[in-house]
Amino acid sequence: MKTNNPCLGCGACCAFFRASFYWAETEAGTPGGVPEQLAEKINDFRVQMKGTRGPQPRCVALTGEIGKNAACGIYERRSSVCRAFQPSWVDGVTVNEDCGRARAAHGLMPLTPDDWELDAV
Repeated sequence: MKTNNPCLGCGACCAFFRASFYWAETEAGTPGGVPEQLAEKINDFRVQMKGTRGPQPRCVALTGEIGKNAACGIYERRSSVCRAFQPSWVDGVTVNEDCGRARAAHGLMPLTPDDWELDAV
């Protein structure tokens, strides 16, 4: 059983990638979805989280300091693209190069299996 999640407090992916998703994931299409005021239209079908486009992205929903106390301000309402992002070693075997790139861009070391503390079974 995992007892430590190194993503809690990290936030590097939220300040590195554009978070785009189908418009119906906003509260306009799904009750309890991503708040509409936090998303902006890309085209008739897709929106993106405000702040995630451009050379220095940072999702408008990200709070705190990256690598220390960062958190998603809409965690329970986040989009599918955010839910689908898997950090390196979360399953104990898979490295996510995108996770490593985002962390490196913010001066953080890549995650290792040791970053995920496990309870003895």
